[in-house]
Amino acid sequence: MLFVGWSRAADDATLHIGSKRFTESYILGEVLAQVAAPHAKVNHLQGLGNTAIVLAALQAGRIDVYPEYLGTIDLEILKHAQPTSLDQIRKELAPMGLGVAVPLGFNNTYALAMRGEDASVKTVSELARQPALRFGLSHEFIGRADGWPGVAARYDLPQRPEGLDHGLAYEALQERQTDVIDIYSTDAKIRQYGLRVLEDDRAYFPRYDAVLLYRLDAAQRFPAAWRAIGQLEGRISADAMIAMNAAAEIDGKGFTQVAREWLATSGLAVAQTTATSARDASFWHTGLAGKIFDQNLGRLTRQHLMLVLVAVGLACVIGVPLGVLAFVYPRLRQVVLGATGVLQTVPSLALLALLIPLLGMIGTVPALVALVVYALLPIVRNTCTGLLQVSPGLRLAALALGLRPAQRLVLIELPLALPVILAGVKTAAVMSVGTATIAAFIGAGGFGERITIGLALNDNDMLLAGAIPAAVLALATQAGFELLERLATPAARRV
Repeated sequence: MLFVGWSRAADDATLHIGSKRFTESYILGEVLAQVAAPHAKVNHLQGLGNTAIVLAALQAGRIDVYPEYLGTIDLEILKHAQPTSLDQIRKELAPMGLGVAVPLGFNNTYALAMRGEDASVKTVSELARQPALRFGLSHEFIGRADGWPGVAARYDLPQRPEGLDHGLAYEALQERQTDVIDIYSTDAKIRQYGLRVLEDDRAYFPRYDAVLLYRLDAAQRFPAAWRAIGQLEGRISADAMIAMNAAAEIDGKGFTQVAREWLATSGLAVAQTTATSARDASFWHTGLAGKIFDQNLGRLTRQHLMLVLVAVGLACVIGVPLGVLAFVYPRLRQVVLGATGVLQTVPSLALLALLIPLLGMIGTVPALVALVVYALLPIVRNTCTGLLQVSPGLRLAALALGLRPAQRLVLIELPLALPVILAGVKTAAVMSVGTATIAAFIGAGGFGERITIGLALNDNDMLLAGAIPAAVLALATQAGFELLERLATPAARRV
């Protein structure tokens, strides 16, 4: 289901639950959804990127609650230099319209880990004497105030870390492509890979007790669902969370199934048909073909096509007039082409993170804005170039016939430039098919859903199940536009 940015008032009847882009957050989000579903209409928006994106979604009112950790709230969100009390955290969150509640019962702290056979290093302090060690750390950990900057300062570490997706870190460590990674203490793969968790001998990392970060009005709008969610307080132990993570990452079970099985064993079983999710989590079929052609293929294809078609259409509406403007006014040409070129250099995820607070929403609208921005350059450039390539003799002939500049543009120059303009639109469309995969990071759907889940689980088949349909769609798009170009060329010659 696409999360279009409708107003909060128009959707007060739905409890929106968010989660970050790693296994544990997916699972906890599903647990919340299934517990609340008998009491309210629930929508779980999974894999909404890092802390900055999911927090922006919460503050904008696009989600009502998501699982978070006290250490992250304290040091990363509230920017405290030292851990503070829960009462102080609640006091500072209240003016933001946010609150902390329902401690789930386990501590999932950060830690650094190495291969088990590297027995020469047992504590984080000893890393300072090993400057040749290669650090492969998650991008969020590198940038967090309570992550790498603080660890490096506390332990005087000389190494320079490389950014690595958390889902890929274990495999990179196993393949000896890196020597030290950051982990969560409840990661199931710690035991699977036999890793050595380094002792935090200078007590840098605070406790990261799992809690719920929520909008204060959510408890008032959904009292029955909130009371049901409150039953989770203290019910999830660290061992239970590790087992749930292992069920998803090692046994290949879907997040929905993992959550349902834990709820059944904990005595909190809920009706299986009441919870709705943005992703139905029926991705875990056997083999690559099963994951590609599962029941979600049609839905994901429609979402991806909608994003591409609307974005390219809007880009044409904006880009073609801009290209004409650059052609008609030579002094503006470099300004227009330069501006559209600069916009395309902005990293996609950074642009999405900026658009969420600016637009006050997540989902389809900011995704479309980003896609339009990236599609402008080839359309503007090719429109201007195609018009410039029209023969001067034809312009003189049109002038001799008494055609006004606007008539000459519409009747002569634009039709002759049409094949070149279509080539620019083709480039924009093919690029948009690939770029649209990032839309899943902010809940807009498309084939990127499978890619985000594949990254979280380090599941190559799942990654391919998202990448292959996107590649096929890109090839089909290119073939379609090439056919249009062949049809347009004879028409241009007739003109």
